Amino acid sequence: MTIPAVTPTSPAAVRPLRADAQRNRDKLIEVATTAFTDLGVDVALEEIARRADVGIGTLYRHFPTREALVLAVYRKQIEGLETAARELPLTHGPSDALRLWMRGFVEYGAVKRGLVVLLKSMMDTETNLFVDARAILLDSAGSLMTKAAEAGEIRPDFQPGDVIRALGGICMATDRPDAGASAIALVDLVFDGLRYGAPARS
Repeated sequence: MTIPAVTPTSPAAVRPLRADAQRNRDKLIEVATTAFTDLGVDVALEEIARRADVGIGTLYRHFPTREALVLAVYRKQIEGLETAARELPLTHGPSDALRLWMRGFVEYGAVKRGLVVLLKSMMDTETNLFVDARAILLDSAGSLMTKAAEAGEIRPDFQPGDVIRALGGICMATDRPDAGASAIALVDLVFDGLRYGAPARS
């Protein structure tokens, strides 16, 4: 499943970007991710352009509205979790890959919290985004949980939706800027619950 293009009329949806334009777009998304998380979605777009070391005109060429930039940041986070679910098992054992992915979800949640108000206001016109995002998260968690369960490293009686809901609750409960360590500790607590009673640990 792929995530929809940024907007139907976006230049990026019509033709590939030149290398320099792609670098600018990627930098803007990277900077906006940090700015939205730290300062909220009301941060001045001029500030984002300044931090990305581009002109405001360049920002508007890639993202004609604040909403377009918000959506690009949100999609980037989902894509990152989808990619991590594929790549982590290549370098880590099944349960370690799942644990690292769960920690990554909390980091994504920190970004989502900064965007949630504006995202809610956009749901009427971007419903596919949220449907696709949920499906990707469930598929990603499910693939990692299946591998870990087959290896006997976690219990097989939990569903991907259970883990996503637990992680979402952690994100909502640790919404202070200084709560990162608490969030990770809670993720590890949930992960320990998945391992409790697993065949390989019995």
